[in-house]
Amino acid sequence: MHGGFSVKRILERYRSIKLLVSAPGRVDFLNTHQDYKGLPVVPIAVNLRTYVAVVESSRRFIVESLNLMEEGKLYKDEFDPARPIQSWKGWFGNYLRAVVAAIRDYTGVSLNEGFHAVIYSEVPIGGGLASSAALEVAFAKALDAYFNLGLNTSSLAEVSFKAENTYVGVPCGRLDQYGSAYGGAILLYPREPVRVEVLPLESLDMVVVDSGIRHSVAEIHPVRQREINEGLKQLMENPLIPRELKEKLGYRFDEPRWSEIEYHEIKPYLDAIKDAPAKRIAFTILMNASTMKAIDLIKRGEPRLQEKLGEIVNEQHELLRDLYEVSLPELEKIRNAMLDAGAYGVKISGAGMGGSLLAVVPSEQEVKKRVLDAALKAGARRGWIVRIDEGARVEDGYI
Repeated sequence: MHGGFSVKRILERYRSIKLLVSAPGRVDFLNTHQDYKGLPVVPIAVNLRTYVAVVESSRRFIVESLNLMEEGKLYKDEFDPARPIQSWKGWFGNYLRAVVAAIRDYTGVSLNEGFHAVIYSEVPIGGGLASSAALEVAFAKALDAYFNLGLNTSSLAEVSFKAENTYVGVPCGRLDQYGSAYGGAILLYPREPVRVEVLPLESLDMVVVDSGIRHSVAEIHPVRQREINEGLKQLMENPLIPRELKEKLGYRFDEPRWSEIEYHEIKPYLDAIKDAPAKRIAFTILMNASTMKAIDLIKRGEPRLQEKLGEIVNEQHELLRDLYEVSLPELEKIRNAMLDAGAYGVKISGAGMGGSLLAVVPSEQEVKKRVLDAALKAGARRGWIVRIDEGARVEDGYI
């Protein structure tokens, strides 16, 4: 249950600790590219975790990253609890300072003292598993447990989201922080007031691979949003579209009541607008319908669920590739190799144009390894065999 190796690394440096907490990484499972439209998304927490150990009390916060230390980089951050201001761009301590600032500003709790903590993370940076969210949630959990702040899971997630979005200044949605804080599989409705539905999915075998191709979300999201806006404008100005349908639409990508629009009712009018905007709007409606189908399977406890979820994962990848056009030939090569090796389904996890791929695989260990090996041979830079795990927690047995 515990990340034994990770805890061992911490205990090698400090013989005793006062508190140990952890939070998981997450995969972007279903309804990719939909949260910024106000549609529900499904993150799944995985068993690669970030650990925060409080080793002693301190007037200031002193935090060491064992990962950075092992890489021979600057690894210690120190800051005043009353002035958790951001340091230079890219510094790991900014995420921790941001959490303290978010707790102060969004809960009204000002911390007058800090602690000395050590961090060790199993969540790879840049691997598509939300390493920054795991760090934020784990540190927020440590603050909550050590100072008895009384944060519930929703508050833990929201504070962590505010930390990255508002203070670090990353234009992220809530997918990562909520996925890490809650754990398991959740259906997240990101539009305020935020809602979370815990899904009854207790096990799922997955392989995640990092293609090694780097991309910027800033090069993808604004372009797709602009294309949707262009298509919506053309639809709203079409006098042939019935009033009932127009009432569900709007002029901006986040205005339509997307979940109320059936594909068959809008399809005849998509043929009259430009190709790219038509594809993006079709994607939005079909992707959400595919996700609702998967949710229904999960809630019904469908037999052969893992295999059927794999089929939906394939369906969603094809929508991402053909209608949202965020795949690349290199990703398709890796994906095809994973499918040929026995994966039930493989899809882009994240914004696309590079980044990571997620595979739903059979539970047999040899098949998982075969799928991972096939991906690496096809060009993936690195990969991990993962399963569903719990959310943020206090680790017992090490105090």
